[in-house]
Parts: sequence; structure tokens; C-alpha cells
Amino acid sequence: MTSTAQDPDPIVISGMAVEAPGGIDSPSAFWSALADARELITPFPRDRGWPLEDLLTLSRIDGWAKVCDAGGFLNGAAEFDPAFFGIGQREAIAMDPQQRVGMRVAWKALENSGLNPGDLDGADGGCFIGVSPMEYGPRGGEVNAYSGHRIVGFGQLGVAGRISHGIGLIGPSMCVDSACASSLTAVHLATSAVRAGECEWAIAGAVCVMGSPIAFYEFAKHNALSTDGHCRSYSDDATGTLWGEGAGAILVERESRARALGHRVYGRILATHTNHNGKGKPILVPRAEAQERLIRRTIEIAGIDPGAIGMIEGHGTATRAGDPAELTALQNTYGSGDCAPLVGSVKSNAGHTQAAAGILGLIKVLLAGQHGHIPPSLFAENPTTRVDWDRSNLRLATKLEPWEPTNGVRYGAVSSFGAGGSNAHAIIAMPVREESDDF
Repeated sequence: MTSTAQDPDPIVISGMAVEAPGGIDSPSAFWSALADARELITPFPRDRGWPLEDLLTLSRIDGWAKVCDAGGFLNGAAEFDPAFFGIGQREAIAMDPQQRVGMRVAWKALENSGLNPGDLDGADGGCFIGVSPMEYGPRGGEVNAYSGHRIVGFGQLGVAGRISHGIGLIGPSMCVDSACASSLTAVHLATSAVRAGECEWAIAGAVCVMGSPIAFYEFAKHNALSTDGHCRSYSDDATGTLWGEGAGAILVERESRARALGHRVYGRILATHTNHNGKGKPILVPRAEAQERLIRRTIEIAGIDPGAIGMIEGHGTATRAGDPAELTALQNTYGSGDCAPLVGSVKSNAGHTQAAAGILGLIKVLLAGQHGHIPPSLFAENPTTRVDWDRSNLRLATKLEPWEPTNGVRYGAVSSFGAGGSNAHAIIAMPVREESDDF
């Protein structure tokens, strides 16, 4: 991928929308929660039919860890107006809620850019959505009231297709599953498609709504869940991750198109890149060396001095293996210059939103760039002692701090790492002249 410095007409982000735990349904509400250092964790929802008594007593079984009655859950996961999107009631019920939330967020991202989604039938727009299977609804291999709707009701199969079909887009449309790296992988593919002329513009993003508590069961067996109901990213008090839900979407297009149509430019995508850990260690184990290769390659593509990066939105799963590996890679790349970049993770606010983790982190960086401040990462007052902080300039963001631009531009980076070994990284430039609060 060529860098913005080499590209006279770079790819920009000109629209965005987000839904996060705690009733967050807009970028402004999201920013308020981040700036105020609010934790958005709540008890498990009681309206999903989950076997809570079994789930919350797993630690009584040998080899299983405690599951806390806590997570980051979307308040509006069940809210959907099928008639608005031309969908029948029975089909809507059969649809994975990830499809419903994904359609809603994509629509809002287009409106945020200044486009009317109702006028885009036949538009050369692409759609790239990160999503993982979440076990929603009855089995497909049985006769039930929703048979016939299940083939396109499965979340992973239909989110991008539902969005393209509902709006009328004719560009490339696909779901992306690289586990927790899905969001940034989708952004990478969307940006590449626009640059290659496969579509004029594209929606990129991800969604995670847990149709079942499978993620809690799996990580309880791995003894990798938080034991106190908090996601303490990069903290010495971290005991494991905490699962959450979320959704986000951005609009990417050439800057010339955005300017011509009067779209607001939130940021320029200087570079995105993906790689894989390769073989060796178990598939769930993160690799510092692979992450470092990824970051160095992304910096090279972007064509910038890594010392220009002021904010790093890390992955920050709060796991004993994950955080030290990631911080080591960040210290070896961004932490070795004269600047002192601040690192944090939105997971400390909302939990680990899985496929949607990267897009929430990217939108956090865009909002920080717009407001000229870096929000704090929760639980950062006691940094992990599993890395030597004195060997680099990297520091955790512990409070709301001004973000000074470099030559009129704020540069930020975002990382995501998937459980299957996939890694993704992005570098974004946000010109100060675009700064405004009314969005």
C-alpha cells in the first residue's frame, strides 16, 4: 500500500458512527464517556435466555475459573425497525442481531458523512464488515418457525450483504473474520479497494453482539477471564480480559471526492497493514516479534517518522501474555524516539468487544484528534511490571491530556491482534484545521 506522502489524492475517513456499552449511540456520547474516564461495564443481561446460574458457578468445576457477573453490553442490541429497512417481521427475528446493529450503524455513518442513504440505490460503494459467529438462534439443521430465513440470517454470512442490499450498493461486499483483528482488517481491505478503483467509496467497520455466552465459557476454561469484573489493560493488577459488545463504521473515499462533495475529513489513512504470527507457539499465544514486524512495516508504508506518533490505541486485552508482548513491540518501535507517545485501550472502558475492538479504537483516535486531547486509559495508575518502562519513552495515558500537533497534524496509531494469529495496524493523520466539536 502506498503512503499518503506518495499519494496526491489520499484515502480519507469522512463519516463515522458508533454504538458501545452504556447506552452509547453516537460519536459525541462516546467521546464524553472516554474524556470522563467512565467505565461502561454492567451485569449480564437478563433477557437473552443465558444459563446464568450455570455460567456464574463454573468455578466449582475443577479446571475452570470464575466468571464475574460483568461485561460490556449494548443496551440497544434488540432494538430494530425492520420496516425501515424493508424486512419482514419473521425474517427480522431470524436475523442475527449483529446484522441488525450493523445495518443501523452503517446507515448512521453515511448520514454522518452528509450522504442520504435513501438516495444511494445503485451507488458504486463497497462494504467491508468485520464479524465473528456468535451462536444466535435455533440450529439451522432442524425444522422450526424460522426455516427459510436462516441461510441469510446467520450473522457472519449476511452483515455486509444486508447493508449493501438494504442501501442498494453495487460495489464489493464482504464479511471479514480474523477474530479480534477483524475491524482493522476490514478497514485495510476497504482502503485497498478504493485505492484500486474497485469502488468509489466504501463502508468499513465491525460489529459484535453476543448471541450466546460462548466467549465467557471458553476463556473461563483457559483461566484468562478477569476475576474482578474489570478489564485492567496494561495494569499490574490485571487478571484477564472481560468480554464486551460494540459496533462502529466509517466511510472511506478519496480526499478529492470528499472535498468536492463537502464531506468532513476526520483523518487521512496513511497506512494499514496485516500479518500473521506464523507457526511455533500455540495459536492463542501473541507474538511480540510478529507485532513488531507489523508495526515497522506499517511505519515504512506510511513514510513518517515514528516519533511523530502522539497517541497509540493499543489492543490491551489485560491478559498476562498479551499485554507484555504488545508493550514490548510498541517500545521497540514507537518508544525508541525522542517523543513520548501515550498508549491506552478502550477495552478498559467497554471490555473486549472482539471483532469490533479495532473500530472502536480507531474511532477513539479520530475523536481524540478532533478534540485535541488524549483520553485516559482506565486502571493505568499501576502499570504492569512485566515490562521495563524505563527502557523507552512509551507511557500510559492516565488522565485527559492535550494532544499537541506536529506541523499542524496529529498522528495516531491503532493495533488489533486476533486469537487465530492475525495482526493488524493502522496509522492515521488528523489535520488540525479540521478540528471542531459539533459532530
